[in-house]
Amino acid sequence: MNYYFDDKLKTITDSVDSMDLSVFDELLRQCHDIIQNGGKLIFSGLGKNVPICEKIVGTMNSLGIQANFLHTNTAMHGDLGMIQDKDLVVVLSKSGNTAESILLLNYLRMHKKANVWGFTFNDKSKMAQLLPMRCLTLVLKNEGDNWDIVPNNSSSVYLIVLQGLALQLADKLGINLEDFKVNHPGGAIGDKLRG
Repeated sequence: MNYYFDDKLKTITDSVDSMDLSVFDELLRQCHDIIQNGGKLIFSGLGKNVPICEKIVGTMNSLGIQANFLHTNTAMHGDLGMIQDKDLVVVLSKSGNTAESILLLNYLRMHKKANVWGFTFNDKSKMAQLLPMRCLTLVLKNEGDNWDIVPNNSSSVYLIVLQGLALQLADKLGINLEDFKVNHPGGAIGDKLRG
């Protein structure tokens, strides 16, 4: 059983290590500028990327960083109204070719002035071509299941990278424990912060 976990952790580590840190740093800088200028961060995804987006939004909200989740499917049915010109939108798509994701990206590029970024594991994808300077592309050896198809390792990598973005952004914004404490009065964390 240890081999199973060791193998998965190595695959995830190799994937995170494949990230172009200059692209990540530019995304971090732009996120900082968007928040400083009164905008918000919007994370959009489909399928198993939905809970990943919801987790990063939850983390950012608990830190006092304005963030929202936009479901890629419902975006084109009125939810685009949450996107303002001063916002930044991150669209997650493992393949970078998902029809709904590409439709959303094309629409945003044509009809919205928000800053648009993509996350994918396919550097030859339509997403990577549409967002050549604003696409964080990672390499993934496999998903870790017997068929190499279940969104497993890819979801873990996205979660690690996005949580890293949230925490580094908090540092850059000067958010401290007192700021977090105000937003998290409940549960075991709330009890610990009151102690």
